[in-house]
This record gives sequence, structure tokens and C-alpha cells, in this order.
Amino acid sequence: MTSYQPDEFDGIPTDMAADLAGVPDAFQRLWTPHRLVYIQHGQQPDEHACPFCRAPEMDDEQSLIVARGRHAYVLLNLFPYNSGHLLVCPYRHVATYDEATAEEVAEIGELTQVAMRVVKQVSHCDGFNIGMNQGRIAGAGIAEHLHQHIVPRWALDSNFFPIIAGTKALPRLLGEVRQEIAQAWPA
Repeated sequence: MTSYQPDEFDGIPTDMAADLAGVPDAFQRLWTPHRLVYIQHGQQPDEHACPFCRAPEMDDEQSLIVARGRHAYVLLNLFPYNSGHLLVCPYRHVATYDEATAEEVAEIGELTQVAMRVVKQVSHCDGFNIGMNQGRIAGAGIAEHLHQHIVPRWALDSNFFPIIAGTKALPRLLGEVRQEIAQAWPA
């Protein structure tokens, strides 16, 4: 057994996988404890616990909000497909795009454009997937509150995880990404 020697990444101490609890073996582990809530409780919240209605009532850092507009706001996805995966939501609790007002639609569009510019600036992504899943049958994680996904993509972000294992490796913590995007957001 070797003595504990933390590695460093960019000056930050890290743990060696072989020194962690458990029996050492050839497998690397991808720890994603934040997804336990999603797995245990499912996607659809109780009608009185809509996370997109509750988020604006909380502190921006706690709710992962990066920017607030008059009719809509932008926050990080708690269960992201990629680092920097943002959601644009109207404050008003409406389920589908056709129920949104002209003002909400316009601001969702404006916030989406700004979000793309900011994410491109801070993460140097090569492209985006942008879209809305309308209704549970169409794959909406939170079907009762309209939200648009902005998912940054990189030319080299494909690896075996999503293809073979159905898993995404996220290299950055949500709090770090939120802070970086919020700080770069134009006043």
C-alpha cells in the first residue's frame, strides 16, 4: 500500500482513485451523486413544486440563475447534457410555446441570443443544440413549465461515454460554470 500523495490539477489537490475507499480494480468510476434526486424522485414535480416557478424566488447562486430579464430568466440545467447547458424560462407558469405572450417569446429569443454569445465567449464551444420539448410525450423533463434548452457542443466532445455507456462526463462543477457565465453576462 502506498502512502497518500494527492495529485494536483492546475494547482488544486485531487485524490488518487486508487486511494479511495473500496477494493482497487481496473475500473474507473464516474461519480454523479447529484443525479440521485432525479433517479429517486422522477422528472415530473408535484404541481405546487415547479422548480422553474421556485427558482426565481431563491438566491441566483442557489438556483443556478445566470441572468434575469423582465419576462424570462436563464439558469443552468441541474441535470446537464454538457457543461454550460442553459435553460431559458418565462417567469409565468405556462406549459407550451403557443401559450406564451408575445413579450415572453421575444425575451426568450433575446436571452437565447445573449446566452449563445456568452457561452461561446467563456467556453469556446463550436456549436449549439437549441430546442424545446413540448409535453411529456415529447420528452419534456418538466412538462408543465415552458423552457428552452441551449446546449453547447464542441467538435471533440464525442467519446465512448455517450455512445457506449449512455453517460456524459461533465468536467466542471455547476457552481463554477454558473459563476463564469453570470460574470460574463452583459449588464
